[in-house]
Amino acid sequence: MYKNHFGGVLAFGVLTVVSLTLLYGAEPGRELVQVNQSLAAEAEAPVGSIRTEEPQIALTFNGTGAGEDPSGILDILEENGAGAAFFVTGEWVECYPEETKAILKAGHDLGSMGETYADLRRLSEADREEELLALHNRVAELTGYEMFLFRPPFGRYDGQVLQCAENMGYVTVLGNTDSMDWKGYGPDAAAGAVLAAENGSIVIFRLGAPDTEEALKMVLQELRDRGCAVRSLSQMGIGAHCTE
Repeated sequence: MYKNHFGGVLAFGVLTVVSLTLLYGAEPGRELVQVNQSLAAEAEAPVGSIRTEEPQIALTFNGTGAGEDPSGILDILEENGAGAAFFVTGEWVECYPEETKAILKAGHDLGSMGETYADLRRLSEADREEELLALHNRVAELTGYEMFLFRPPFGRYDGQVLQCAENMGYVTVLGNTDSMDWKGYGPDAAAGAVLAAENGSIVIFRLGAPDTEEALKMVLQELRDRGCAVRSLSQMGIGAHCTE
């Protein structure tokens, strides 16, 4: 149904992946996407994409606070049999405790962006650890789930941030395909950016963004038609689920 529809937006999508994903700090609370990083890169580098021979991509969603209810996204994922990873903050979990449980009940990954979405480069070692530990404990107490995925707030990191996350048992994940859904270009543009992604890409959407749900519907239908699986990070071999 969407094949002809997407023919006109794929060119835009290619440009979006190549250029817009390289924007630095375009808006507060929006992450810089690091490209050309993979699981085979040096150990200190975040995961940006996944080497795979199978036709599959990883979906991720960021949630930072109020006004970012994931219920619609969860329904769409369930209807399409798709997996995903949700990166959240302490404020988001406080706003959506039942939805946090629903994410895990549905079999998706839950990852950390720290308790307060702070730029961890600017904190002391003790405060960096507290940012991760506070959210980790909050989620564990609420759900029994031990998080193992970390996405640096704003996409900003250095060696100390990466080392802190590693020491606390986290795999640091960024991504290489940004839907740019927060820009408000429309669902066609957001979907086109994602559909231009290569095999093994890690895609970033945002909860509460204006174009996310409609773009996601388009993406999942087109990828299903292409025979491309949509999975969570753990389903693609990044980390492992650890529950009590």
